[in-house]
Amino acid sequence: MREVTIIGAGMVPFGKFPDRSLADLAWPAAKAAIEDAGIDPRKVQAAYCGSVFGGMMSGQRVLARVGVTGIPIINVENACSSSSSALSQAVMAVRAGAYDMVLVVGVEKLTKFGGGTLPLEKEDWEVAQGQVMPALYAMRAKRYMHDFGLTDRQLALVSVKNRANGALNPDAQMRKAVSVEEVLASRPIADPFTLLQCCPTGDGAAALVVCEAGLARQYRPDPVRVLASDLASGRYTPGFRDMTIPEITVRGAREAFEEAGVGPQDIDVAELHDAFSIAELLYYEAFGFCARGEASALLESGATAINGTIAVNPSGGLLAKGHPIGATGAAQVVEIVRQLRGECGKRQVEGARVGLTHATGGGIAGFDHGACCIHIFAR
Repeated sequence: MREVTIIGAGMVPFGKFPDRSLADLAWPAAKAAIEDAGIDPRKVQAAYCGSVFGGMMSGQRVLARVGVTGIPIINVENACSSSSSALSQAVMAVRAGAYDMVLVVGVEKLTKFGGGTLPLEKEDWEVAQGQVMPALYAMRAKRYMHDFGLTDRQLALVSVKNRANGALNPDAQMRKAVSVEEVLASRPIADPFTLLQCCPTGDGAAALVVCEAGLARQYRPDPVRVLASDLASGRYTPGFRDMTIPEITVRGAREAFEEAGVGPQDIDVAELHDAFSIAELLYYEAFGFCARGEASALLESGATAINGTIAVNPSGGLLAKGHPIGATGAAQVVEIVRQLRGECGKRQVEGARVGLTHATGGGIAGFDHGACCIHIFAR
C-alpha cells in the first residue's frame, strides 16, 4: 500500500448565507485547496464530494465551477461523517494505486431549512417519537452527571474554551468569547443544555487535495502524511445501551491508533466532534486522553487548551466554528493540516507534529451512532 499525503487545504468561512447556492458555497473552497497544493486542476484524477442535504450530483454541480469535470466524481452521504468518509474513500483509492491525485470536497447549506433541529429520517421509530439530536445528547449529559457528579458549570466550560478558540479563527461562525455565566444564562434548549452548549447550524464548505507521497514534494515542501484513516459503522444494539460510552468512537479510536502506530499520548492536537458540550467530554474518554469519569478534571486542568498537552478543538470546534454537517469532516482536516504546517496564528499549537480528526454521525434507532470516521496525520 502506498503512502498518502495531504498537499492542499482550503475552506470558506462558516456562517449563514441564504442567498448563496450550494455551488456558490463550495467552489471557492475547492479552488483554494487546488491553489494551496500548487497544482494544475487538470492533475486531479478523481473527486469525492461529501454532503447530506446537497441534493443530486452535488459534486458535479460544484466542480463544474472550477473546471474539474470528465473525471470520476463520487458523491458521499454518511450523516455528519460525510466529507470525512469522502476523504477515507480518497485515501483508500490513492493507497491502492487507482489514482495519484484526488480532490475531496465537503459542503452543506442548512439555511434552506430556516432554522430548528436537523431533519432526521421520519421512518425511524425513535425520530417519529421526537428523538431529535439535542434531546439525545441531553440524555447522555444527564446520565453522565448522575454517574460522575459533573456540574452545570463544568459542562459549560467546554463552550467557554471552544468559543475562546473560535474567536481566534477567521473561518469560525461564532467569533465571540463567552463566560460561564453567559453560557448558563443563554436560552434553555434541552436540560441541561442552553443555547451556547449546542452547535450552530449554518452553511459552509471545505476541500482537500490528496496526493501519493512520492509525488507530493513536487508540489509542496511540507506534505502532511496520513497515518490512519478509519471508517466504522455503528453496531445495532436493541434495548439498553450505556449512552455515556460512545462505542463506535471507542472502537474506531482503537483501530486508528493501531493503524497509525501511535497512542493517545502521542496526539498533539485533535479536532473532536463537539456537537454539544457533553460530547467533547465523552470523547476525551473514548480516545483515552483520560480515564472514565475524569473528563471534567482534564478540561479544568487546562490540558485541552491551545497551550495544553493535548489541544482539543483549537478551531473552535463545532460549538464555535459551526457545523454545516457535510462540510465538517473536511473542515476538521483543514484545521489539522494548517496546525501541522504552523499556519494558525494566534491559535497555533506550538510544536504540533501529530494530529487527529473525528467526525461521527447518528440519528437512527438502535445505534450509538451510524458512522464514525477518524484520521490521524503527521508532518
